[in-house]
Amino acid sequence: MLVLLPPSEGKAASGRGAPLRTESLSLPGLNAAREAVLTELVDLCTGDEDKAREVLGLSEGLRGEVAKNAELRTAGTRPAGEIYTGVLYDALDLATLDATAKRRAARSLLVFSGLWGAVRVTDRIPSYRCAMGVKLPGLGALGAHWRAPMAEVLPEVAADGLVLDLRSAAYATAWKPKGEVARRTATVRVLHAPTRKVVSHFNKATKGRIVRGLLTAGAAPKGPAELVDALRDLGYAVECEPPARAGTAWALDVLVDEVH
Repeated sequence: MLVLLPPSEGKAASGRGAPLRTESLSLPGLNAAREAVLTELVDLCTGDEDKAREVLGLSEGLRGEVAKNAELRTAGTRPAGEIYTGVLYDALDLATLDATAKRRAARSLLVFSGLWGAVRVTDRIPSYRCAMGVKLPGLGALGAHWRAPMAEVLPEVAADGLVLDLRSAAYATAWKPKGEVARRTATVRVLHAPTRKVVSHFNKATKGRIVRGLLTAGAAPKGPAELVDALRDLGYAVECEPPARAGTAWALDVLVDEVH
């Protein structure tokens, strides 16, 4: 099982570990694209601060994020699973998983990123600010920048198992599963059952709980139909229908009564 996660906008501070080594990151086929983004982002943020804030879409109150980006090559690092914070990651709570579930998380979780493309939760990275929706002056839109290298690397990473795609729309632009991989892919919406509406905060928290539940239970669904069974075994109400067209992902709706 491969689980695709969005990053969090908020991030923990960089750690005290050794500085970034892009060659040590997982998915080495993405390294050339990573270096291109990293070089331009650092150059941008060591220059005109106001221009950098404009390009990155940062408010005056987030001016400090520009200085943080300027130091990406020398800042300390920590595992990506500790860098990403926010609602989904609070609910996932990687730090409190048992040792076996942590090993499963290391193998199966991929966090998408405007800067890194995608990283495993064990990859050591510094804290940064660079959303997938950013358009860098030289490279252009990051979603488009990542499509070709992702198309080369991700099908091999997905292998022949389930792909559980929990990314937000902006991060889904970087890689869209196709062909045989798409047939093994499932997306999830979390709906408030009485209203049938998506609630953003609750959606993220429930997705974090779903991933935690699958990791803790040791679930290993081979495809979307088996995922539905695994989620129901965890106590979730799930609605889905097989896709109408071949080569497209399954769409699962998880229904919950309480918004919390």
